[in-house]
Amino acid sequence: MYLLQKATQLTVDRDALSDLYAYPDGDPSTSPCHVRANMVTSLDGAAAADGVSAGLGGDGDKQVFGLLRDLAEVVLVGSATVTQEGYGPIDPGGDDPSTTTLAIVSGSLHLDAEQDAVTAASTVVLTHEGAPADRRTRLVDAGATLLDCGEDDVDLRRALAHLADRGRTRVLCEGGPGLLAALFAEDLVDELCLTTGPTLIGGDAGRITHGDTGGTRRLRRAHVLADDEGFLFTRWVRGVVADDPTTSDGN
Repeated sequence: MYLLQKATQLTVDRDALSDLYAYPDGDPSTSPCHVRANMVTSLDGAAAADGVSAGLGGDGDKQVFGLLRDLAEVVLVGSATVTQEGYGPIDPGGDDPSTTTLAIVSGSLHLDAEQDAVTAASTVVLTHEGAPADRRTRLVDAGATLLDCGEDDVDLRRALAHLADRGRTRVLCEGGPGLLAALFAEDLVDELCLTTGPTLIGGDAGRITHGDTGGTRRLRRAHVLADDEGFLFTRWVRGVVADDPTTSDGN
């Protein structure tokens, strides 16, 4: 793993990588949580290969993926991604309340009641009061924990507030594109960690966001990393006000 700094490549070890991706201190400005998204694309912008994002990554991406999970307190993910990517439960590691757990956003409750990720004791399904009653009963009977965050749709601000009430303020969103777009539309994304793989996919694969993102927005580059396999790992944070003399890119 290398830090790109002008024309110089500097080796980055695990501790240095942890420092680069550390969550900021202090209270978030727009919500009770600090929301970080982690996504991967091909060179031509595809967010999936053969229907899943896992085929786009490499060893370096797996290292960053694991580190971001270790740094987070909760992984936030949409129900379609849980199903399509074959998610498993995130083991909370016994009684340690600081270990990362899983939160699944699902307005339709179209989830597999036999999937361990859905019914694990450490998982919470964030849904709404109007979700189909038969699916609600099926999931609850299977052992799933459901939390209503709205009346007719999942209110993402309320969902984050519920997570914060449970001490989960460092949030890592792993998609999918619909959930990420919705978070952007509500101005709830504080940073985006994006892996770009050295491949061209072609076809009609979707992008990392799908749907209304609340208009065009500009993010500020925090760092750019690369590995020997040709993958780029970029971290983008909330943009600064262009005419504010007290702020600068610093890169």
